[in-house]
Amino acid sequence: MNTKIITKATEMYLTFGFKSVTMDDIASKMGISKKTIYQHFENKNDLVEAVTMNLFETISCGIDEILTLDQNPIEELFTIKDFVLRNLKNESASPIYQLQKYYPQIHKTLMSRQFAKMDDCVIANLRKGIDQGLFRDDLNLELIGRFYFAGMTSLKDAELFNPIQFSTKVVQETYLEYHLRGICTAKGVAVLEQLLKNNNQ
Repeated sequence: MNTKIITKATEMYLTFGFKSVTMDDIASKMGISKKTIYQHFENKNDLVEAVTMNLFETISCGIDEILTLDQNPIEELFTIKDFVLRNLKNESASPIYQLQKYYPQIHKTLMSRQFAKMDDCVIANLRKGIDQGLFRDDLNLELIGRFYFAGMTSLKDAELFNPIQFSTKVVQETYLEYHLRGICTAKGVAVLEQLLKNNNQ
């Protein structure tokens, strides 16, 4: 039952937002009593934390699997972006923004774990790109890794990137292209443009 509650709560939080969905909403959607939920989670804060960390682990494991596919580093970043978007739905309710506003401690923990994960992945991706001649060899890896994380984090700010005005998918794809054009060699740009062309067909 614990897993079922987390699964349903995740779906509802990502669709409507952490603040908008009540424990009553989840119980009603599952056809169970609110008391049943409280037997597994002490309060809403407890459930939000469980959902957030479970989603983080799911995405982390998925990224680890993508890294074993032996794609070139440009393809790898696009595959990761597609995977994350699928798992976060379209974020039309800006759940991360709501998490930051109403559950700041959980958001802080999530950001810390995300940074550690993304920093490792991005730096490994940069090294692979340099080795393959796709990325410039004069890059400051630590700094670029932090630039990338800061950019990806800011994309979730609903005040800056209102999901009604800007499609989450378009924002993510545009940022990824922006990042890659800044670090690619001529060879890398050619690979990127072919990938973009294929994706638009």
